[in-house]
Amino acid sequence: MSTRPVTVQEHGQTRGVPTALLGMILFISSEVMFFGGFFGAYFDIRAGQPVWPPASPPIPELETWPIAVILTVLLVTSSFTAHAGLLSIKRGDRRGLLRWLVVTLVLGASFLSLQLYDYANLGFGLRDGIFATLFYTMTGFHFAHVLGGALFMYLLALQAKAGAFTPDDHAAVTSGVIYWHFVDVVWIGLFSTYYLLR
Repeated sequence: MSTRPVTVQEHGQTRGVPTALLGMILFISSEVMFFGGFFGAYFDIRAGQPVWPPASPPIPELETWPIAVILTVLLVTSSFTAHAGLLSIKRGDRRGLLRWLVVTLVLGASFLSLQLYDYANLGFGLRDGIFATLFYTMTGFHFAHVLGGALFMYLLALQAKAGAFTPDDHAAVTSGVIYWHFVDVVWIGLFSTYYLLR
């Protein structure tokens, strides 16, 4: 991934934004609109229903504890570990970066595995009415984003192991961590929407 900066002249000085970071910021901006559309549709549909979730077909109550809370703890914790990796490389600690990336990857993989287990035991499917369709569509797209983020973390870990990053050249790590924070924030929105506000 290129880290060549896009330069801007300001007050006679040149400053730059690495292209990897700029690309990630633009990508996340589009993803905010993508998920914003889903949340907008959810709340619009919910506002038009006299009972939520609709009584037919019946949807079992989503239990907040233990799985949904564990999923949330795993993902929030992984945001802290990803950030710890970024702080490590800023200090020049490559081993610390690699260690924290691996911990983040393990937490992300645990989140994905537990969510699959949760899907298998919820008691309703994608076709069981509008609530179920929205639930699986929104959480499923988030699942895909976490999977993509985990792959990104894996690739960063491979590069870190090869000594690719320095305190002055770690834009790819910054980009990966920003993305990971984004999927964390989206999950908090999903958790709040489906488990706390239901």
